[in-house]
Amino acid sequence: MNSPYPDEQQASGRVLIDLFTSLDGVAQGPGGTDEDTSGGFRFSGWQAGYPSSGVGPEIEEGMRGLDALLLGRRTYDIFAAYWPHHTSGASGDIGRLFNRVPKYVATRDANLTLDWEGSTRVGADIAVEVAAMRTAHREVHVIGSIDFVHTLLAEGLFDELSLWVYPLLLGPGKKVFDDDALPSVLRLSEPPIVDEAGVTLLRYARTDRVPQVGTFE
Repeated sequence: MNSPYPDEQQASGRVLIDLFTSLDGVAQGPGGTDEDTSGGFRFSGWQAGYPSSGVGPEIEEGMRGLDALLLGRRTYDIFAAYWPHHTSGASGDIGRLFNRVPKYVATRDANLTLDWEGSTRVGADIAVEVAAMRTAHREVHVIGSIDFVHTLLAEGLFDELSLWVYPLLLGPGKKVFDDDALPSVLRLSEPPIVDEAGVTLLRYARTDRVPQVGTFE
């Protein structure tokens, strides 16, 4: 296929998933009241209702190596409406980074118009396209995009999963792991980080191992 990715070739890069989740695994609509209310979800915007001073610095630190974004359609629309207009102030560094790097949008809508500069549609063959991204970039970050994340988890198309776990129970909602997640063993890649609000950052690396079963004697 004709690659939409930069011509520069380098060693295989990584795909990193970044998610905010409740303690019971709900990752739906953390950022705003109108972000994702599908399925009758009542708590869209739950992250803003539980401020955490430790999350911001860790997010910025974790994005130092980011040189591409891979987003689901809903998250792309939210980011495209927000980040081009927020390149100064407290979030200015992230805004300038997001505006600068290539952005890949996973969607089956071939007629989708992508107005955010540097955006490219993907989704025809996500496994092939992710492989091309690994060649073109060092760190491709998937932020939010829970519906698309389910596809990546089902096909094992990621290298690291970062979960910011909030001490909240939200009940029904889109979970980090649905029933199609590929059975696999994850490895904790660094000690957990906990802030004063009880928000815990867990970073897991994907392995090629699968769960083993047995009987305790």
